[in-house]
Amino acid sequence: MATLQQLKTSSQPMRVLSFVSLSIIGMSNQAHSAPITFNTALPVAEDEYLVREQLIVNQSGNDPGVTDRDRTAKAAVSVLGYGVNHKLAIFAVLPYQNIDLKVTVGGKRITRSASGFGDLTIFGRYTWIQRDMMGSNFRVAPFAGIKAPTGKDNERDSLGLLPPAVQVGSGSWDPLAGVVMTYQTLAYQLDSQFSYQIKNEANGFEAGDVARFDASLQYRLLPREFTGGLPDFLYGVVEVNLVNQQKNRINGNTEPDSGGTRLFLTPGIQYVTKRWIGEAALQIPVVQNLNGTALENDYIGRLSVRFNF
Repeated sequence: MATLQQLKTSSQPMRVLSFVSLSIIGMSNQAHSAPITFNTALPVAEDEYLVREQLIVNQSGNDPGVTDRDRTAKAAVSVLGYGVNHKLAIFAVLPYQNIDLKVTVGGKRITRSASGFGDLTIFGRYTWIQRDMMGSNFRVAPFAGIKAPTGKDNERDSLGLLPPAVQVGSGSWDPLAGVVMTYQTLAYQLDSQFSYQIKNEANGFEAGDVARFDASLQYRLLPREFTGGLPDFLYGVVEVNLVNQQKNRINGNTEPDSGGTRLFLTPGIQYVTKRWIGEAALQIPVVQNLNGTALENDYIGRLSVRFNF
């Protein structure tokens, strides 16, 4: 039973990498290049909608512990955005997840799994600073919202209640806030974001709060020369994601084998048309300074398409 208890209290890798689910393009009448793994400050036109569908595969299999944990989380993330006016936009993010956790207990390899809709995140973004210049623009946009406990957080299997790392829902209301900055030119775009999410307790479990800093460069590869009009564009994308999570708490006690700091390097590609974007990226962990036997990420892969109308 000791190994089963260790399984239940093991560190929970970033669920859809925290604010995964918040990497949304800001579009006006024309689709623009944008970060793949986080938000942007570019506007959403008044009374215009945007839709994003994203497939995320989060693989974690480097286990410094003794149970040889291997966790695969697959998520289909749906995003709907709406431009209230030229400054304010609201977004809703809902994932459908399938999570498998393989672990060795008593010399036997077992798999614990769950699937279903996860927690719904709703947030608003307001353009605070707007500077439009010849051939470029600059935006600063704070955002704030909350993650609601819409996903199931009490799934069970033949071994009993599934651990938090396998549940598709958290059971808690978790507020979030941050600010994003965007500088856009005809040849490239720079974005950066800082965000913080408070994790609250549910069912005796409280995940650690998450702070993150993200930066992105999107550089136009084709066409090399811009001659006007609205052609399609091909962008190369390079992003960095620095994520720090505090230790989890279980029944009021700090879990030593949880939390820590991860740094990802994320190359990607992006095809931009007037009304839609196709993109792919691979988040590669280059630094993982985790606590105790917290489970390390192997990679996070992303494929997505975005539309505005």
